[in-house]
Amino acid sequence: MRIVVVGGGISGLAAAYRLVEQGAEVVLVEQSGRLGGKLHTVELAGGPVDLGAEAFALRDPAGRPSAAVELAGAVGLADEVVYPAIGRAALAVGGRLRPMPAGTLMGVPGDPAALDGVAAVADRDRDAGRPLLGPDEDVAVGALVRARFGDEVADRLVDPMLGGVYAGRADGLSLATTMPGLAATCRREHTLTGAVRAALADRPANSGPIFGTILGGVGRLVARVVDRLDGADIRLGLPVRAITPAGTGWRVTVGSTREPETIDADAVILATPAAPAARLLGEIESGAGARVGVLDYASVALVTLALPEFELPQLSGLLVPASEGYAIKAATFFDRKWAHLGRPGVTLVRTSLGRYGDERVLQRDDDGLIGLARADLGALLGRPLPEPIEARVQRWGGALPQYAPGHLDRVAAARSVLPATVALAGAAYDGVGIPACVRSGQTAADRVLEGLKS
Repeated sequence: MRIVVVGGGISGLAAAYRLVEQGAEVVLVEQSGRLGGKLHTVELAGGPVDLGAEAFALRDPAGRPSAAVELAGAVGLADEVVYPAIGRAALAVGGRLRPMPAGTLMGVPGDPAALDGVAAVADRDRDAGRPLLGPDEDVAVGALVRARFGDEVADRLVDPMLGGVYAGRADGLSLATTMPGLAATCRREHTLTGAVRAALADRPANSGPIFGTILGGVGRLVARVVDRLDGADIRLGLPVRAITPAGTGWRVTVGSTREPETIDADAVILATPAAPAARLLGEIESGAGARVGVLDYASVALVTLALPEFELPQLSGLLVPASEGYAIKAATFFDRKWAHLGRPGVTLVRTSLGRYGDERVLQRDDDGLIGLARADLGALLGRPLPEPIEARVQRWGGALPQYAPGHLDRVAAARSVLPATVALAGAAYDGVGIPACVRSGQTAADRVLEGLKS
């Protein structure tokens, strides 16, 4: 059986790896000239630096090793997973760097009265003992937080946390997708305070680190997976133009319009962003394509600065609310957070710019973004940053999905009408983060294998 995987990011690679393990003939087609998608490690100032995703959750919501940890172990990297040296981050509020409050979920507090520098309104049971959400209800995170805790908590705590992960705004992001644990407790608790506390209590007790990375960069995970795709036919630099029915299988058209090539397949996995997936679904199941195609994306730019040795706070980094008026929305102090990234005489920091709906700053050229990142971070730290020894700008256009309320239902509806030998995988459907993407690819592989059996 031949299975075509469209898309060579970590979701597509995880799917291909699972298929090869099960003895399938795999053709992996990637439009760009590089595998790994947003997992991209380069050399900067004498050592590795990740220009995209830099870490992954170590455990799933049930407390088991995450899909990323399991994949790293399967490809021989279990002993090369390393953990942050510093786990404390700060929030830039009112001209001060304040510690991120404890007892929160993505900034949503379990004890609003204990917040430092952020005013919260009283959270009361306003609905005569009814749960905050109905059994299948989904809402925007911002709408729920504003109604229960007020605008300051939404703007100064929740919005920057979600912005750091999704480059989105709390008022547009689905609670059920971005915080499924909290959504579940909101369906049984009468106050948001109670729901946050219940969600925190539901987490498995574990005092170990939450996140990890790969020694030498997460790009090594990509390389190891690719090395183990024995016999897979990997084709780079080829756009997929169409997928059409062909007998009991599918015909995949790839390459240029002048010299197209076709690949006959028994099954297809689409591990691409939503827009190309929706287009390719047009001749398979137009209803699924329409549901998938509504997903929007945010663009970001990551500016990594290798500075002459410079004193930084003992923090892993900081988040910046949009209301503070800065262009940068987050900064990671790389060689503070990750001890193995230290270089003699060098301080390594990375800033993130670009928010959904307000991406004008990304129209600057690279030098302009580097200067802006330096100026903003210097202002937040209270002293100017020195001229960098080396700097790198990585632009991720249309990189981060914006999950509007109802996203999970739309994805489920799209999948329900697809043929059993066609599957969707990736951040467009099942969440951002390396573990979510790995699990999504594996699940897609299992789906088409089961479809071929039946």
